[in-house]
Amino acid sequence: LTNTSITDAQEMETIWTILPAIILILIALPSLRILYLTDEVNDPSFTIKSIGHQWYWTYEYTDYGGLIFNSYMLPPLFLNPGDLRLLEVDNRVVLPIEAPVRMMITSQDVLHSWTIPTLGLKTDAVPGRLNQTVFTATRPGVYYGQCSEICGANHSFMPIVAELIP
Repeated sequence: LTNTSITDAQEMETIWTILPAIILILIALPSLRILYLTDEVNDPSFTIKSIGHQWYWTYEYTDYGGLIFNSYMLPPLFLNPGDLRLLEVDNRVVLPIEAPVRMMITSQDVLHSWTIPTLGLKTDAVPGRLNQTVFTATRPGVYYGQCSEICGANHSFMPIVAELIP
């Protein structure tokens, strides 16, 4: 014998399915708003546009009259004692410490990735799209990175060097 009032509790199943879903939505909405607001910086101290090319980077200091320069990897014959092979460039990006810096990153040709692991930065450079990342460095020094996207045969020869100064 089976009692139909015990096995047929559709109202109760509906309640304990919908009620947790409503609770999750109520928790998620404020969290998504906070997540969005933490990603947006309204007034950065510095804005730099980085454009990936095969096999170099172009930097534009947009706040200072459009100062533009290219950054190529130094060949081994031009390295000074103490320079890092395959990581040193002819023109470093110079950035301030303890100030919010906005990096706007794009690509001219194929997918690249602007990556400096010691600063915790990795943003893809996509042709036709302008991605941004914001960071505030706290320690001066020279920070090295590379293109970490498989953008072709020489993608590992696209070093990035950021010099952070007070």
